[in-house]
Amino acid sequence: MQELIKVTIDGREVEIPEGSPVLQAARAAGVDIPTLCFMEGINEIGACRVCLVELEGGRGLQAACVLPATPGMTVRTNTPAVRKARKMNVELLLSNHPSTCLTCARNTNCELQKLAHDLGVTMIPWVGEKSDWPLDLSNPALFRDPNKCILCRRCMAVCHAVQGVGVLSTVARGFETVVSPDANRPLGQAACVFCGQCSAVCPTGAITEVDAIEPVFSAIGAGKHVVVQVAPAVRVAIGEEFGLPRGAITAGQMVTGLRMLGFSAVFDTALAADLTILEEAHELMQRITQGKVLPLITSCSPGWVKFAEHYFPEFIPHLSSCKSPQQMMAALIKTYYAERVVKLAAGQIFSVSVMPCTAKKYEAARSEMGYDGNQDLDAVLTTRELARMFRMAGIDLPKLPPSDFDAPLGLSTGAGVIFGASGGVMEAALRTAYEWIAKEPLEQLDFVHVRGMAGVREATVDIPRLGTIKVAVVSGLANARDLLARIKAGESYHFIEIMGCPSGCLGGGGQPRTRREEAGEAKQARQSSIYAIDKGQKLRKSHDNPALKKLYEVYLGEIGGEKAHHLLHTSYTARGRFPWKKH
Repeated sequence: MQELIKVTIDGREVEIPEGSPVLQAARAAGVDIPTLCFMEGINEIGACRVCLVELEGGRGLQAACVLPATPGMTVRTNTPAVRKARKMNVELLLSNHPSTCLTCARNTNCELQKLAHDLGVTMIPWVGEKSDWPLDLSNPALFRDPNKCILCRRCMAVCHAVQGVGVLSTVARGFETVVSPDANRPLGQAACVFCGQCSAVCPTGAITEVDAIEPVFSAIGAGKHVVVQVAPAVRVAIGEEFGLPRGAITAGQMVTGLRMLGFSAVFDTALAADLTILEEAHELMQRITQGKVLPLITSCSPGWVKFAEHYFPEFIPHLSSCKSPQQMMAALIKTYYAERVVKLAAGQIFSVSVMPCTAKKYEAARSEMGYDGNQDLDAVLTTRELARMFRMAGIDLPKLPPSDFDAPLGLSTGAGVIFGASGGVMEAALRTAYEWIAKEPLEQLDFVHVRGMAGVREATVDIPRLGTIKVAVVSGLANARDLLARIKAGESYHFIEIMGCPSGCLGGGGQPRTRREEAGEAKQARQSSIYAIDKGQKLRKSHDNPALKKLYEVYLGEIGGEKAHHLLHTSYTARGRFPWKKH
């Protein structure tokens, strides 16, 4: 056990492990030292200099985030010199920052803005040259404004350390320094997976999702038949944007709010998650029983899929050919719903999704995601964007009465809902595959070994008539990189779920932003709510969904059949690590 030492912070003595940063000691003493660049264990570089403190007997001010605590150390965090230095450092950041706060997507939710207010910055005395970088509009998922970057390097840290992608770095030196892909190329030319974890940790508006609000409002205002589908993870997160407790379940209120916005129909992506399970479990059974390529790896996360296409193309044959739930639902809306329900041409329907993920915007734009010349999905909103739309329309989500999703694409099972949690796809697939293979009821539906917050979980499952299968659940692409390396070295599995974002969709790049120190707590609360929804459902297995039984009967034909394969399955492309060479 690490030895504890005593440190005095602003007159209060605390005990902390030796070698811990002074920042940790201050928090133990109830003192919230401001930070901008600091991310514990990921980005501890002391770059922003707003966490400065004064040491008794020391020379100059020190950055608390990188200063190791020593026995008997006495620290003052609120002296005139400390306050002056912190304020000046923020003023210097603002002197090279656009004065566009009122029109910025991060207005009222910007860490730099809040810190300036907390430190009493009322004017910027430093006047000089300002950066003038071009805006990066090169891709459908993420928008970059390098002029709003404060060089905290948090985006770099999460891209390298958490995601293992590493497309962002600092380019040039001095005043010309900018965070960008290699050689300051646009993000659309990099091997970026568009997971949006950079936008989730960016303290300003330097990296945000590409905004789809105006196209959606325009389609509604033009009187088009506009339909929307909502992902499972959104219903346990959007309430945070309206002051509700973390993990608050707001599915019913959200449906009511979407109808008030003017959507013609509101569908549940969880139904398409059930549909994904039927097709994917069928694919798994075929691969196992017919000796085809194993392990089968899930394809629901577009960030993970693009990661594989760039960095591990040799694993493309292992990817399930199933489209993600978003794209399966989108395909059904433009075909089955258009033809059989509303009797409209596909082009007369404007199809929208609400997702916890920025990579879903990229996925919807992929050339494979269309049918008969029509793109399956016309617009993708993040959880944050839908919250903004509600506020723009004066809709107070917590005060709305609940209502149900619309038939025929609104009925889901608990298995479909748990897709939102890391391990949910695996658990849902096992519930169905077990009963199909064993030909007997599954008594214990909760596969607890694949649940949790750890980045990698492994389990073995005994299935009568088949034997033991080995499975793994991975979230976060750096963890995926490690597992794939182990597979290449000889480890074997039957089925693997990989989600691009840490904690899966619950921690997606388009979810409500939280304080960095509280991000884990927020994800845990959302996860608990997802499993609570599943537990309370009458139907908890995808193959028991009566809406899907009807869908196959009247439209799709057999599970894994020709029509289902044509509409619900896709293909992938090896893209290389240096896609810019193709331009």
